[in-house]
Amino acid sequence: MKVLITGGAGFIGANCAARFSSRGDQVVLFDNLSRRGTEQNASWLASEHPCRLVRGDVRNVDELARLFQQEGPFDLVLHMAAQVAVTTSVTHPREDFEINAQGTFNLLEAVRLFNPRAAVIYASTNKVYGGMEDLRIGEVAGRYAYLDQPEGIDEGRPLDFHSPYGCSKGAADQYCRDYHRIYGLKTVVMRQSCIYGYRQFGIEDQGWVAWFCIAAHLDRPITLYGDGKQVRDVLFVDDLVSLYERAYREIDRTAGKIYNVGGGPDSTLSLHELLAQLEVLKGRKIPIRYDDWRPGDQKIYVSNIRKAETELGWTPQIPAVEGVKRLYDWVGRNRGLFDGPGL
Repeated sequence: MKVLITGGAGFIGANCAARFSSRGDQVVLFDNLSRRGTEQNASWLASEHPCRLVRGDVRNVDELARLFQQEGPFDLVLHMAAQVAVTTSVTHPREDFEINAQGTFNLLEAVRLFNPRAAVIYASTNKVYGGMEDLRIGEVAGRYAYLDQPEGIDEGRPLDFHSPYGCSKGAADQYCRDYHRIYGLKTVVMRQSCIYGYRQFGIEDQGWVAWFCIAAHLDRPITLYGDGKQVRDVLFVDDLVSLYERAYREIDRTAGKIYNVGGGPDSTLSLHELLAQLEVLKGRKIPIRYDDWRPGDQKIYVSNIRKAETELGWTPQIPAVEGVKRLYDWVGRNRGLFDGPGL
C-alpha cells in the first residue's frame, strides 16, 4: 500500500516509516525538518529505507494540495506533524495553534478534497483531559497513584483542555473525530501517553525518558520540575507502531473511534524510578536539581488501554525496564548524534 506520514522525519514518524517500508509499502514523508533530530532521521531513512521525502509544512494549504495531487492517492495517512511541548505552547501560543490545530484542519481538508478513501490515524495526547483535579490522588511507595482509578483513565473521561498545547491538540482531536461523522473520513484518534524509543531526540521540555537517557550519557544536568514523584505510563515506540498497523487492518471497525494509548497500569514509571534505573545502567549516581512545577503538568497520568486490547487484540510487549535499557544502549551507540548545540 501507499503510506503518507506527516512529520515523517520526527521520532514516531521515522519509526513508522521504517516499519512500513520494511513491509514493502511505498512511504512518502512530509516534513519541514525544523525540529532538532529530523535531519539525522531523514538521512538515516534515506540510507536504510526506500522512503520519499517531500519537504513541506502542514500550515501551507498549497503545499498540502500539491502533495496529494502529485504523490497520492494514499491508502493510509499517519498524521504525526505537531508542535509537541507544553512549555513552547505557553511561550508561542500562536505558532502552537497554527501547527497543531490549523495544520490538522488543513490536512483533513486535503484528505476530504483529494483522497477521501484514505484511512487517517492521528497522534493525539492525554493532555486533552487536563489536570483532572477532581480525581483522588495519593502517595504510595514514594510515587503518586490514583486512589479510585486502578485501571487508569479511559476514553469516557470528559475533555478539559489545559495550556495552549492542550487546546490546540484537543481541537485537532475533535476535528478528526467530527470529519468522520460529518464527511465520512476514516479517521482514528490515538490519545497517547508517554511514547519513547529509538531515534527520539528528547529535550528537557518534551520526551523526558529520552532526555534523561541522553543527559545521563552526556553527563548533562537533569532538572526535576516538581518533586520527582510524578508517574506516567510509558510505551515503547515499536508497540505503538504495531497498534497503528492493527488499527489500519481493522479500519472498518476503528474508523471514527478514539483510543487511549500507553503502557497502561502494568508499565509505569516515576521520574525518580527512571533515574534509579539509569544510575544502575550508568554505574554511578546522577546529579539532579529541583525546580517549580510547570504549567499543565499532571502528578499522574495512566492510560486505561482496555479498549485497544479488547477491540484490536493489542497489548504492549516491551516492559518499561527492557525498553529503557534498549533506548539507553541505543543512545550510547549513537552518541555522535547528540553532540553539538541544543543539548
